[in-house]
Amino acid sequence: MDGRRNGRKASRRVGPPTNRRRRTGAAAPKDALVEAVRQSRAATTGSRVVELMARRALVVAARQLLRQHTDRCTKCGSTFVTHEPAFVHCHYCGRMHRVANASLLEQELFEIRMGLRLAS
Repeated sequence: MDGRRNGRKASRRVGPPTNRRRRTGAAAPKDALVEAVRQSRAATTGSRVVELMARRALVVAARQLLRQHTDRCTKCGSTFVTHEPAFVHCHYCGRMHRVANASLLEQELFEIRMGLRLAS
């Protein structure tokens, strides 16, 4: 046999995958990278790259926010929920629903007062 399995070349690695990176050569110094960016076409023309969100991502983001506090979990339908200043926490499935116009500062103070977060 020539070491092929199902028409593909067999991999040489045996065992569990590792998180080690392969060496690709000497790392470039920071100054050289900064110079390369300065000399790039986008930097010299004054243009910039703007990433636009897809419509689907906007629809999903809109569904994740609640307009008001609810009495039931929107994921599992359980009534075992607690109301926090900015979230509705379901104790059955563990889901945290974000309330759209709620203050995150009030949520942070609530968590500190309830002992859910250490004050720094």
